[in-house]
Amino acid sequence: MKLGADLTKEEKKMVNKMFWRSGAMYASVNPVTMGGGGFCYAMMPFINYFYKNNEEKRREALARHTSYFSTTIPCASFVMGIAGSMEKENSEKEDFDANSITSIKTSLMGPLAGIGDSLFWGVWRVVAAGLAIGLANAGNIFAPILFLLAFNIPNVLCRYYGAYLGYSLGSQYIQKMYANGLIEVLTKAASIVGLIMVGAMTSQTVIFKTILNFSMQGQSVMDVQSALDSIFVGIIPLMLTFGCFKLLEKKVSVITLIFGIVVLGILLSVFGIC
Repeated sequence: MKLGADLTKEEKKMVNKMFWRSGAMYASVNPVTMGGGGFCYAMMPFINYFYKNNEEKRREALARHTSYFSTTIPCASFVMGIAGSMEKENSEKEDFDANSITSIKTSLMGPLAGIGDSLFWGVWRVVAAGLAIGLANAGNIFAPILFLLAFNIPNVLCRYYGAYLGYSLGSQYIQKMYANGLIEVLTKAASIVGLIMVGAMTSQTVIFKTILNFSMQGQSVMDVQSALDSIFVGIIPLMLTFGCFKLLEKKVSVITLIFGIVVLGILLSVFGIC
């Protein structure tokens, strides 16, 4: 069966618009939302259509899709398609849990980023560049064109069919899952995966190693870093992360936190603490 054959003409039109917009996901990037603004831009055909008579839900959807999102662009349209189908369900059902849309997005972006980065950036880009370099060494002026075509054609095809696959799967299965109560299980699982991903990112990217070493009569009596590790490995990065989270709850802006951490790092380095 042809992918998307069961969709209405209007739905196909929205998916096509989303596909064309998805390529601009990282046109505007910031540390707070990464590709969230571009994700919301791609979702607007669905949002404007499904909530054309419900301004409150439209505002909620716009806010929902400007939140943090980051994954490989060829894989992003699949998530957008699923999110679009869930927005459709949310517009039709008063008891639909809109938080599940964000949970699904969060749970999918990490694994798809790993797959997409490895496949498109780690493997296929190298293969396409190898083919083009071989032609370039032979003096063929079409080598750059070959590279662009070889790399971007699979990219575009993945985005196009991923958009239809995501929306079609959502249209077929989201309603059934919601009726059977599976959507609650999926939302819970997605939240757990999201927390695991955040925890893994914290342990890998938040680094603090102090060089403080107390000595007496020329002999070391306490290596502060070793003492901290004996209590809990990574205890300072963990406390720093929780502190930032607490400040975010108190409405401290992310930009303020970023500059605060930079200043703190400079001061700790100047005073020889880390």
